[in-house]
Amino acid sequence: MTQTTQAAQLVTLGRYRGRVEPYAKEAKERFVTEPQKRPGRTAFERDRARILHSSALRRLAGKTQVMGAGTDDFVRNRLTHSLEVAQVARELGKSLGCDPEIVDSAALSHDLGHPPFGHNGEVALNQVAGSIGGFEGNAQTLRILSRLEAKTVDANGHSVGLNLTRATLSSCVKYPWGRGERDTVKFGVYKDDRPVFDWLATGGKLTIEAQVMDLSDDIAYSVHDIEDGVVGGWLGLDGELDEVAAWRVTRDWYDATATDDQLSAALERLTNLPEWPTEPFTGERESLAVLKSLTSALIGRFAAAAYEATVQRWGSGPLVRYGANLEVPSGTLDEINVLKSLAAHHIMRADLRVKDLANQRELLTGLVAHLRLKGEDQLEPEFAADFAATESDSDRLRVIVDQVASLTDASAVAWARRLLG
Repeated sequence: MTQTTQAAQLVTLGRYRGRVEPYAKEAKERFVTEPQKRPGRTAFERDRARILHSSALRRLAGKTQVMGAGTDDFVRNRLTHSLEVAQVARELGKSLGCDPEIVDSAALSHDLGHPPFGHNGEVALNQVAGSIGGFEGNAQTLRILSRLEAKTVDANGHSVGLNLTRATLSSCVKYPWGRGERDTVKFGVYKDDRPVFDWLATGGKLTIEAQVMDLSDDIAYSVHDIEDGVVGGWLGLDGELDEVAAWRVTRDWYDATATDDQLSAALERLTNLPEWPTEPFTGERESLAVLKSLTSALIGRFAAAAYEATVQRWGSGPLVRYGANLEVPSGTLDEINVLKSLAAHHIMRADLRVKDLANQRELLTGLVAHLRLKGEDQLEPEFAADFAATESDSDRLRVIVDQVASLTDASAVAWARRLLG
């Protein structure tokens, strides 16, 4: 045994001394077997590094979160949002005994499949891809990680994407079922990505690491969208809020069963927090500090509630894979939905944005239509190669949708100017 190998074993032993390694051998397997490259480095650390260095992650810097990417120096884009989700998920997951690299990887990956213009772009691409199984950002994330992102190929020379471990890749799957298999429009895999999905063997269940990622996403964007909205001048927190309209958004988008009394009580709990602003936002440092204190307090409040409910139900852990579920109190979910609804009403549903949203959908639809006519000559090399290897119109359309979905907001506009005039 070499000194480096012995050192690697000591690192692993030290990490789990006094208890059984919580992740079994099957959790560390990859779709295509690879040798260990660096002693002392875990398989899950390798996964996170691959995601961090991926081009798909870099492109998130140019994709819409709530405001358009690049429209303001303060507001989040998809990349900064994903980094914030990863920070929340890593700490919450670690406190429950999850491997922090897995929850970090799942959080960094959770929005990789988003097309230009965020959820609005997702709507447009789902319409044009209706005949081939639709478009869903979460299914596209699996496709990127297991096929489109260049890193590893199998024995036949076919790309298997980043070739992540089973534990990491399954924790990136937010909806572990195909289109039409559940009573929801959300789904996590396209028909032609079934081989790797079936290899994950999720049984239609979410890992607790995926649940931590999902809650952290809700926490981050509920809190930070409010912060961005205040700084951007879209809403104020120091006066009366339009509850009637906001609660309508809650029932339309987040919880159809929520009552006005239930949501108003959740808002009252939040506004009674000592950190809730009582003065108008001015943009000065003192005002910014008050807003930052609120975001910190809200994140801590929501994460602590989930942690306490989970360990009360499942014990102190380590809680990993399918051995437990993340428990989130109903009152905490109400508070998160209240914040999401206020942001949605004042920002996403604002009259000033309605025309912009329609134009964005028209732009993406036009790009897909043009590329279907012009074929592979207009595609980037990697997608042109995919296009050339197809045998059916449906497969060619999927490649075109992959290409358009990969674009940033700015590059989608540039492509439209160049190709559509």
